[in-house]
Amino acid sequence: MKRLLIVKTSSMGDVVHALPTVTDLRRVFPGIEIDWVVERPFAALPALHQGVRRVLPMAWRKWRKQLGQRETRDQIRAFRAELQRDDYDAVLDLQGLFKSVMWGLQARGPLVGYDSKSLREPLAALFYRRTARVSRQLQAVDRCRQLSAGLFGYAIDPTQRPDFGLRDSPVPDSSWLPGELHATLIPCASRPEKFWPEEHWIAIGNLYRARGWRPVVIWGSPAEEAMARRIAEGCNGLVPPFLKVGEMAAVLAGTQQIVGLDTGFTHLGAAYGIDTVGIYCDHEPGLAGVTGPGQVTSLGGKGLRPSLEAVMTALTDQWSSSRRGG
Repeated sequence: MKRLLIVKTSSMGDVVHALPTVTDLRRVFPGIEIDWVVERPFAALPALHQGVRRVLPMAWRKWRKQLGQRETRDQIRAFRAELQRDDYDAVLDLQGLFKSVMWGLQARGPLVGYDSKSLREPLAALFYRRTARVSRQLQAVDRCRQLSAGLFGYAIDPTQRPDFGLRDSPVPDSSWLPGELHATLIPCASRPEKFWPEEHWIAIGNLYRARGWRPVVIWGSPAEEAMARRIAEGCNGLVPPFLKVGEMAAVLAGTQQIVGLDTGFTHLGAAYGIDTVGIYCDHEPGLAGVTGPGQVTSLGGKGLRPSLEAVMTALTDQWSSSRRGG
């Protein structure tokens, strides 16, 4: 196999979880060229993998609401032209949904993916030229890796940890970064059900201050910025300017430790090998728990908000065996 297209459009955490599949494929097929279809807000993520040749950003989340507009139709036409520019030996649908099938079928290559018993939308399997069965009880990273292995006939060494293949991503403007070591707090999420109390974040920030690490509090919207500033004021932390995904990646790669909600940035930081504690308040972490080459801990579950004491214990347990500074 010389050229492959991956279709994994969203969300941020799901895109991060698919990155080790690229590493596996490059190991099995030396010299393979891999392109990736992804929603535009997450396009910087597959571009971080040193093995991705070309990223094809699309905006289906926006387009589907404006299909009647000429500008939208022109944008879809331009994206389709890019999608059909090259021939592929296979189009690997790691999303497994009708929306990903819709785009995968328009590429120039045989579409392959999960079988019907492996999918949340089983009818999507009807459109694949070849399928493989993968347990729905596997963690998200493992599901992607096992699908590719099953389709293309190779084995995954169970003792080998996932390799996310991330390249360095320098921060364009690092003047705001502290000169001292810093740790990162990620208290923001897409839904309020995921939130953890602000006073708990402040306590974690003060724990970092006592260790000699400056807390950096991440945000992504005006409301989140206001919360980040309240937390930072309570623990003498820092609030960065607005950062794009690629810029945020550079900040996460250089931090000492991460405590974050179940969000894409938390998963991205763990992928860089940073010791990470993930806080789950809205669903079970089992199939989408924090994964990475460093020390990772996932706490909480559906309706089970982890206590401050449990998070602090997880942090200190990581410190006891960490080789990072501080």
